[in-house]
Amino acid sequence: MSTLTHLDAQGNAHMVDVSDKAVTSRTATAHGALRCLAETVALVRDDKAPKGAVISTAELAGIMAAKQTSSLIPLCHPLPLSKVAVRIAVDESLPGFIVTSEVKTNGVTGVEMEALTAVSVACLTLFDMLKAVDRDMIIGGVEVTSKTGGKSGSWKQND
Repeated sequence: MSTLTHLDAQGNAHMVDVSDKAVTSRTATAHGALRCLAETVALVRDDKAPKGAVISTAELAGIMAAKQTSSLIPLCHPLPLSKVAVRIAVDESLPGFIVTSEVKTNGVTGVEMEALTAVSVACLTLFDMLKAVDRDMIIGGVEVTSKTGGKSGSWKQND
């Protein structure tokens, strides 16, 4: 990387001009995790969490968050998203939950930030809904796992 694209010649923050970029099909995936007590996982798995449908609520929160990314992240372009999927799986070995997202658009800039935002907010929602029963939860490992489209092409973590 030779220059930071979000800074102008004087070092001021600005939104990158993407008006000359080609529209391409773009995707991004991300994942993260929420570690918690095994007892907390059991409450969710057995539908006994005090705040109700924890997983479906957190998945919906992640989808909604992806759609609001440009309102949350300064200088992020608003994008017409064609797909946002958020999935949360119980992982007894953590113990905790693995959160994954997939985001798609046909546009001039990528959707990595939307994928990361979806995972982050889903993890935060899990935390919020479970904090009454488990104060020692840890959110971590939030990262982009793949992207396709655009001038730089495809990338997959660990390729």
